[in-house]
Amino acid sequence: MAAYDYKALTADGRRTSGVISADNPRSARRELRARQLTPVEVEESGQSKSRGARLRGRLSHKQRTLFTRQMAVLLQSGMTVEQALTAAAADGSAASVKALILGVRAQVMEGVTLADSFRSAPSAFPALYRSVVSAGESSGKLPAVLDQLATNLERTYKMASTARAALVYPAVLGVMALLMVTALMVFVVPKLVEQFAMLGTTELPLLTQIVIGASDFARSWGWLLALCVFAGVALFSQAMKSPTFRKSLDAFLLGLPLIGPLIQTLSAAQFARVHATLAGSGATVIEALSAARGAMSNAVFRDAATAIIEQVQQGGTLSSAMRATKVFPPLLTHMVQSGEAARDVPAMMNRAADFLESEFEATTRTLLSLLEPVIILILGGIVGTIVLSIMLPIMQLNTLALG
Repeated sequence: MAAYDYKALTADGRRTSGVISADNPRSARRELRARQLTPVEVEESGQSKSRGARLRGRLSHKQRTLFTRQMAVLLQSGMTVEQALTAAAADGSAASVKALILGVRAQVMEGVTLADSFRSAPSAFPALYRSVVSAGESSGKLPAVLDQLATNLERTYKMASTARAALVYPAVLGVMALLMVTALMVFVVPKLVEQFAMLGTTELPLLTQIVIGASDFARSWGWLLALCVFAGVALFSQAMKSPTFRKSLDAFLLGLPLIGPLIQTLSAAQFARVHATLAGSGATVIEALSAARGAMSNAVFRDAATAIIEQVQQGGTLSSAMRATKVFPPLLTHMVQSGEAARDVPAMMNRAADFLESEFEATTRTLLSLLEPVIILILGGIVGTIVLSIMLPIMQLNTLALG
């Protein structure tokens, strides 16, 4: 038997840790559940970790998605985990990815479970990913769980790729606009001022005076403005490390007119998808809720998930606990309530996640399509203002000459 360090939740939601002896991590988790503890993390103690050496390497989201899909297909075809890992490593992967997969395979062949072998490569396989795989192994439904996980990763990758592709043109347009305005203010406007001075123009139109003042400020204090921007970014990055500031910012973003509903929809979809995946693969309600909480990037939703766990542990229903937080969309809470009545919460969670993700994609696509003309209008307005400020003195001189 080996010694395992564990972190778990007690029946009243408190965290506890210790060491337990078992033949393998799965047996350790089974023993913890027998003790009325919900396992959160189980790994070999320092004395017996020779088989679980740290694996180096990272996987991009695309590489992780492809690997998960390959494993799902290979396992569903009847291969063992070792055979599937061998085939996945030999499938023309990059050298670093191949070495990582072979390292995982070596640990699996020594008796380590797939989830625990992933634990030795945390940069490649996040905690949520490992939790889903562990639940699939515990329930004996690993191929089906990996298939569902691959589908979720593919959906997430598609959403991210669509957003990035839609943002490329507006981003390039915005950068070009900034460079163009900077060039006009720093190089073109000062030359025209010299020409106006040579022509003896004293009374310049107000608009021209404002533009010349802005140009003088950019030339004289532009470095200070850039320094302030960099300092502001650094201070903001530092402040984001504070949980209090992060929670306040997340609450503020949720209250914004357009951004708030988008964040709420995406966070609710993530919560529903993760919970449905784990609950459907055999995890307990508390394990599924804990994993869903870990997937939340928004502090407000993370606190809401904590409150849900506490209420469920006290005997409350999942739908009533979600409704009490007042952060989840009514659609999701109603569908969870229907799932509880039909004794199939994971299926209703998946349906709700499908709808919420579709709504998020449609809204995002609409907003991004409106972003391009907005940038063009702003750019046209700024450039038009500068051109008009240049033309007004010229027109004034022509009027005086004709007069």
